[in-house]
Amino acid sequence: MMESIASMATDMKAAQFATNYSLAVTKKMMDTQELAGQELLNMLPSTPGMGEFIDTYA
Repeated sequence: MMESIASMATDMKAAQFATNYSLAVTKKMMDTQELAGQELLNMLPSTPGMGEFIDTYA
């Protein structure tokens, strides 16, 4: 009985570690994607007046 409790505790710690690791990797990936998106926006040409009007008659 004690072996099963110890085994279950070890399994729970391993699952918790895997979850925390996966979450950390996901957060890092999201940060990287956010930076990439910001850089793409910085590369767009800044045209005055662009995006201010919508042609609804086209």
